[in-house]
Amino acid sequence: MAVVQRVYAEALLEASREKDVLAPVREEFDAFADALAGSAELRAFLRNPQVETETKLGALDDLLTGGNQILLNFVHLLAEKGRIAEVGEVHEEFGRLLAREERVLELELTTAVELSDKEGPRSSSRSKKPPAGASSPPGRSTPTSSAASSSRRAPSAPTRACAAGSTSSAKN
Repeated sequence: MAVVQRVYAEALLEASREKDVLAPVREEFDAFADALAGSAELRAFLRNPQVETETKLGALDDLLTGGNQILLNFVHLLAEKGRIAEVGEVHEEFGRLLAREERVLELELTTAVELSDKEGPRSSSRSKKPPAGASSPPGRSTPTSSAASSSRRAPSAPTRACAAGSTSSAKN
């Protein structure tokens, strides 16, 4: 991760904390990043150097109307500084900073065979949950808490895990 994305992510985190709007900013930034990731046309528009910054700002205003002013100001800043194309990377870094602050780690559990839903990892309230009725095929990842995975010995198909409250670091 480049230093500039971290600087922007830290600035958004600090501004959100100062105004006590971290939760809504997080939700809206997640939704904005998802919308951007899901629309090649929107990404192309925002990354196009031939499109004037004012035009991009107008489009961003339309997209984020009624949203949190901190996030709107932040996205405006990215556009004005020519960094709007990096919003996905800034969002990823913002997520990493929040995870570190909340002491959430991403772990990988490897089992020899696929675990059933009953014996498989359970998700903590802060981890991402798969859609209802979906189970991970062998070799796929599933969120879990460290308490759920550390209490049993499981065979070996890769499974993703998120642990809350742990002080050690699995990945940096």
